[in-house]
Amino acid sequence: MLATCLSGVAFAGPPSTGLGQAWPNTTDVSTSPNWHVYVFTLGGIRYVQVNDLNGNVLGAVGTAGGQFITLPIGAYSQQVSTPQQPAASPSSATPAAAPATVYNDGASTVTATPMSDGTVQLSAAAAESSCDPIDCNIKGP
Repeated sequence: MLATCLSGVAFAGPPSTGLGQAWPNTTDVSTSPNWHVYVFTLGGIRYVQVNDLNGNVLGAVGTAGGQFITLPIGAYSQQVSTPQQPAASPSSATPAAAPATVYNDGASTVTATPMSDGTVQLSAAAAESSCDPIDCNIKGP
């Protein structure tokens, strides 16, 4: 009985609670040391949340089957874009740095672009190259 309980814990997937929190009780899977990224799964949908280094929630997307949706959480949720949904309130600011890939699980990728007005633009899309999720999140694509 104990082995059954332990094996369930050892193979548990991403958590289904904590989305929107500054420091959720889950692993930071960011591919960049300048950002925090947390993944949650519920009902077959993967939710990817991006925080800055201070724990401020910047934005989040949901993805399943190659489709994406912007979630209404985070300081810059209006500046999150996906292939199906452009940013709700695009900034007229210019990029202050090149986009940084902050998440890549082999199927989906999320980039963060610091803007000249101090905001951050997040963009989610299908990953262009396929790689092992562990390798993608530890080593980058």
